[in-house]
Amino acid sequence: MTKNRVVYREFGAPEEDDTDQNQVDLPPQQQNIRIQATRRGRGGKTVTEVTGFQTTSENLAKLTKQLKNQCGTGGTAKDQAIEIQGDCTQKILQILIGLGYKAKISGAARP
Repeated sequence: MTKNRVVYREFGAPEEDDTDQNQVDLPPQQQNIRIQATRRGRGGKTVTEVTGFQTTSENLAKLTKQLKNQCGTGGTAKDQAIEIQGDCTQKILQILIGLGYKAKISGAARP
């Protein structure tokens, strides 16, 4: 019924996850990326969420580093999504389109 879960292990290496092996690595032209600025759950701080990636965690980490450098802010990669500090929606849109991704800004219209 349930997976073979280890409740307690004192010695030995933990079993490796197969998460990277099950991920599909699509080329940028076939990925539909959504960019959205949000404050939800972050204590009033604005972050730009970039979602919709279908790539490996290594490629996502490289792209995160590139976006952080070009936006001049901090950020992180979580659960096949990138979070960049601040409202950088337009800048990230231009960067991703330049890299060949199909990207759109979603959510409420920005002035």
